[in-house]
Amino acid sequence: MEDSSPLMREILDLTHRRKNLAESTVPLPEKTRIFTISNQKGGVGKTTTTVNIAAALAKSGARVLVIDLDPQGNASTALGVAHHAEVPSIYDVIIDDFPLADVVQKSPEFDTLFCAPSTIHLAGAEIELVSQVAREHRLRTALEQFITDAETPFHYVFIDCPPSLGLLTINAFVAAREVMIPIQAEYYALEGLSQLLNSIQLIQKHLNPPLKLSTILLTMYDGRTNLAHQVADDVRAHFPREVLATMIPRAVRISEAPSFGQTVISHDPSGVGAISYLEAATEIATRHAASAAQQHDTATSTEGATE
Repeated sequence: MEDSSPLMREILDLTHRRKNLAESTVPLPEKTRIFTISNQKGGVGKTTTTVNIAAALAKSGARVLVIDLDPQGNASTALGVAHHAEVPSIYDVIIDDFPLADVVQKSPEFDTLFCAPSTIHLAGAEIELVSQVAREHRLRTALEQFITDAETPFHYVFIDCPPSLGLLTINAFVAAREVMIPIQAEYYALEGLSQLLNSIQLIQKHLNPPLKLSTILLTMYDGRTNLAHQVADDVRAHFPREVLATMIPRAVRISEAPSFGQTVISHDPSGVGAISYLEAATEIATRHAASAAQQHDTATSTEGATE
């Protein structure tokens, strides 16, 4: 007799999803994609999303750099890299013009995953940046040099920034080309989002015209509640092109992984949290590849029509 219990259905669903992931190939971008992950509302899974998407792409074969621009250093912790006060960090890059290559460490998670760590010194960087020359562009200048000098190209850079909109976050927006926003599937999910979108528009207008909101990821999703479904529908109605089909569920393993100095991709590789982040990473890569192919076809047909 077929067991149709919720647990059995969940196990069968996970097995099916693992099989699909194993059979899928994740396309690599031709040029480095630079994301800043931002949401001025705290507790939405911003850092968790940063490190797990980065780890998922690294596991899929991409070379990935995470820049930890949050003074709390949670991304550095989750990636298992040293970030005590004596370690060269992103603070030295932004304030003292250290080359980014001098502070980047390889994460023990994957051979192609790297991190520029944060340290406690970064807490005072907001004040120190005020008197710096080209204060909004310091991270961008260092990152461009790093990408140019890298012997092996990087496919992705993810910048984890503080929840507040200060000079560190502005540096992240100016250095990036894409913005990824994690949104918690709970009440008031869209609260504060209009302020963030206004900030992005100001950065586009005055400091970084190519910047665009490319990706929205629903996190902490509990499919058993009507509220979660309503929030998901609401977000999709506002941002139909940007929201990923993949949603990240509430899962204990996701929350506990950083306490082991790991992402959930390594901590619980066959669990629902890791599978969900791997699916989200695959979606981010394949959507971009499809868009790039479409743009190429459009350009080719336009050239043909003008000849």
